Amino acid sequence: MKTPERGYPRMIDTDTTGGSHEFMNNVMHNVPFDALEIGMEAELVRTLMAEDLYVFANSSGNLNPMHLPKEDGDGDGVPESVAPSMWIASLISAVLGCNLPGPGTLYHSQTLRFLGRAHAGDELTCKVRLVAKGDNRLVRFDTWVEAADGTRILEGEAEVFAPEKPMSFDPADVPGLTVQQHRHFDHLLALAEPLPAIPTAVVAPEKGDALAGAILAAEHTIIDPILIGHAERIAEAAAEEGIDLAPYRVIDMRDHRLAAQEAVRMVLDKQAAAVMKGHLHTDILLGEIVKREGGLRKGGRRLSHVFVMDVPGLDHLLLVTDAAINISPDLQTKADIIQNAIDLALTLGMDEPKVGVLSAVEVVNPAIPSTLDAAILSKMADRGQITGGLVDGPLAMDNAINLAAATTKGIRSLVAGRAEILVAPNMEAGNMLAKELSFLAHAEAGGIVMGAKCPIILTSRADDEKARLASCAIAALNAIGSAE
Repeated sequence: MKTPERGYPRMIDTDTTGGSHEFMNNVMHNVPFDALEIGMEAELVRTLMAEDLYVFANSSGNLNPMHLPKEDGDGDGVPESVAPSMWIASLISAVLGCNLPGPGTLYHSQTLRFLGRAHAGDELTCKVRLVAKGDNRLVRFDTWVEAADGTRILEGEAEVFAPEKPMSFDPADVPGLTVQQHRHFDHLLALAEPLPAIPTAVVAPEKGDALAGAILAAEHTIIDPILIGHAERIAEAAAEEGIDLAPYRVIDMRDHRLAAQEAVRMVLDKQAAAVMKGHLHTDILLGEIVKREGGLRKGGRRLSHVFVMDVPGLDHLLLVTDAAINISPDLQTKADIIQNAIDLALTLGMDEPKVGVLSAVEVVNPAIPSTLDAAILSKMADRGQITGGLVDGPLAMDNAINLAAATTKGIRSLVAGRAEILVAPNMEAGNMLAKELSFLAHAEAGGIVMGAKCPIILTSRADDEKARLASCAIAALNAIGSAE
């Protein structure tokens, strides 16, 4: 997590004549002891972010739920997100160490009187004023922190040893932090939960993990599951997970292929608006969905899988496709893959999603077929053969997602450095990319199959609770958005 403006607070150094200047991530300069004058002031303005509370909890070991976002620390049913008092006090240290006296300063003592509380989202102003100079470069400051309305929430006195000599420090090389939270998925869940639960045909939920994912989504009012499969096995799975099946409809189908056929029929008869894979082979389920007669094919379009990924530190959702169905897609299949991903992105609230068609390089090279496909796909979008989004390629991974990398390569594009959808050249590349993001970048991944008459929810036994919920929320938002 980095605070605004590249991770460093906004500093305002106010001199005794009332003039001021701001330090916005520039080189920091100190004020040596001999140059300090009584009455000098400095201040820091900082907005308390939810991420700050997580960082402080991890670094200090103070896991009091009163200070953790989304936790109800006092049992009143409302999360408090109260700033730890010592986090507020640390703002004083930031002013003294970064601005006045600045680099080279060391603490001697600090008194604190806490007069109020701060919460996530509050803007705080920390101020210090030099009131005395003593021996051995010991100086004393009045210190206080104000809320946005000027109310003091902390006051006290600090004694520090001021630096002896002028010095400067460039904070540019100080590492930033990324908080491993998944706020984009939280947003999807918040959008989906108030909507009517979509009826969902769950095929063969005959193992605990497969059943629990569907029931969890039902408890969050995202889906209304219709459980289709071997009734006795479903009951056994429910017993293992401590699930009460009484509120849910169970259709006894003891053959997986027949269960898949029943799910398809329910969608065609408008009894279900989505299909969810349980404990059966994906090929069996998709085989029934893609049948030319009686299946769920939509206008001859190819089915494709889309991972919707919440990557910590990225300020938008990232879609990766196709990582699960089309092994070596040809040009027309890639066009369908892109259109499916754009259609999904639009229902998730992305306005004119930006699609980066990936290859190993960002220039067309006849020796690399994926660069030719990417260039053609970009032109197809220009000519209206792919609609709803901006498509550009070929792009290498770096210049697809990093604006500085794109600028360095001289790429001028509305997509380069800003891609929200990444289209892999083949399934192996897409699968590796998605799993690298999950296991190395700590991304959360939910995914569905697009291109059918309804979204198909594919969950994995490796998925955690949030991933299962997110996959169902993605399907629900897509089903409702597509019907509008």
